[in-house]
Amino acid sequence: MSSTTFILVGVTYYIASVVLIIVVLNLINRHEKNKYQKEINTLERDKNLVIGASILSELNKVESLINNPELEAMYNDWQARFKVIKEEDLPKINDDLIKIETLFEEKNYKELNELMAKVEMNIFTLKARSNKLLGEIRNITLSEEKNREIITKLKAKYREISSKYNNAKSDYEDIASTIELQFENVDKLFAAFEVAMEQNSYTEVPKIVKAIDDLVGNLGVVIYEAPSIIMLGKNIIPTKIKDIYTISNKMKQEGYNLDYLNIEYNSTEADKKIQDVFQRLKVLNIEDSLLELKTILDYFDSLYQEFDKEKISKKIFEEDMRTTISKANKLERINNDLVKRMEAIKFSYDLTDQDVSVIDFIKNSLITIKKDYERIVMAYRSKYYAYSRLAKEMQTLNERLTDTEEKLNVTLKSLGSLKEDELRAREQLDEIKDILIKSKMKLSSYKLPNIPKDYYVELSEANMAISEMVKELEKKPISIKTLNLRVDTARDLVLKVYNTTNETVKTAQMVEMAIMYGNRYRPINKTLDIGLTKAENLFFRGDYKVALENAIQSISTIEPDFYDKLKMSIS
Repeated sequence: MSSTTFILVGVTYYIASVVLIIVVLNLINRHEKNKYQKEINTLERDKNLVIGASILSELNKVESLINNPELEAMYNDWQARFKVIKEEDLPKINDDLIKIETLFEEKNYKELNELMAKVEMNIFTLKARSNKLLGEIRNITLSEEKNREIITKLKAKYREISSKYNNAKSDYEDIASTIELQFENVDKLFAAFEVAMEQNSYTEVPKIVKAIDDLVGNLGVVIYEAPSIIMLGKNIIPTKIKDIYTISNKMKQEGYNLDYLNIEYNSTEADKKIQDVFQRLKVLNIEDSLLELKTILDYFDSLYQEFDKEKISKKIFEEDMRTTISKANKLERINNDLVKRMEAIKFSYDLTDQDVSVIDFIKNSLITIKKDYERIVMAYRSKYYAYSRLAKEMQTLNERLTDTEEKLNVTLKSLGSLKEDELRAREQLDEIKDILIKSKMKLSSYKLPNIPKDYYVELSEANMAISEMVKELEKKPISIKTLNLRVDTARDLVLKVYNTTNETVKTAQMVEMAIMYGNRYRPINKTLDIGLTKAENLFFRGDYKVALENAIQSISTIEPDFYDKLKMSIS
């Protein structure tokens, strides 16, 4: 490519880049301009919506309704507030919108953004004030429709309440006159509502509607709950109390102590609470009355469970009372017998006072348990405590007695094991001696050319251990710990002799078999002949293990698998 062509291409790229930048900047500028224009139009629209025809229309309705000074004063206040919004606040916003247009044309976006934010906030505030004003006006203009709707619902509810009352007047007894007086008051309020609506007394109507709502609501609660309150307070609870007294008196005569239930005190308090409920019921105040009466009823219902609990506790206590003393006496007899034999046991098995201290502990525990038992029985005979408490205390005493019984059983088992250990040691002595005799017989049955020195050392140790075991068994008293140690030592050493005997005899047999087998190869293999000769010399010296290794090594030069054949022949 020539230099001229290269220059032309560069100029072309430069011009294209400049054009592209200009186009992009124009697009960005147009987008920015459209965005601001859209926001200005939105502000203009929101400003025009601040005051609609609704406020003027509602104010005209109020003007036609004015028939008292109070409503007239409210109307004048609304007119003044509307005038401020229309003639003072809106013109200020119009001026600001004109400034916004100017700044937009001048492209002074910094001041434009600040002013637009301010105008947006002012429009929002002014719109809120306008809506509040419209709401206050409509509370009057729409009050008739709204209040009529509320009153219609209240009349329907009132008729339902009145019908329920008239269908069951006998359920309301002493409060019937008070209820009917309240019905008259509601009727008067309904009439007052109609008068106020006819006179356009819109400030009084809400007060009348609220009064009707409160009265009808309270009457509804009274009509629906009063029969239950009267039935609970005059019939169900008094009957329940009477039945409770009958049962409790009968149980007291049978020896039950029910003082902890405080029946008399709680019955008196229940009567006071019931009287208070009925005093409040006379003035139609039944707040929490039904809950209070149900709580009282629940308490007296729970007493039946307490009565059943006492009856069950009595059976449990009387049964435990018999079994506990029987078990305590039995354990005491066993422990006393153990105490009498303890000196002999201590002497026979070399036990210290510390080793048998548990016996005294069990004895003292049984004495304490029997004292506590007598205390509980005394309380039972004097009817000082309720059976539920006596049964619980007897149960705790039984648990203590069970713990003591467990300790006694462990002690008896431990002492019994001392005698068992002695008998077991004597049986094991015979077994150990028998094993040693078998070892000697096996060794003598096989004519070994030489017995290894290690065998005599092990045999000497085994004989000495047996001797020590015999001495321990002949001692008076016997120390079981030492005896068990002597038994373990003797058994281990004798088994060691037994294993050594078997191993020595087996090895010697294998050496003889290997030498006899290898003799066939002596004439043809000088090295094998020398090896077997060495093995024979070791065999006669009593070094059987090394002799076997030499014999196997020599024969394996001809038969590599000879050792496996030899093992198979021995097994």
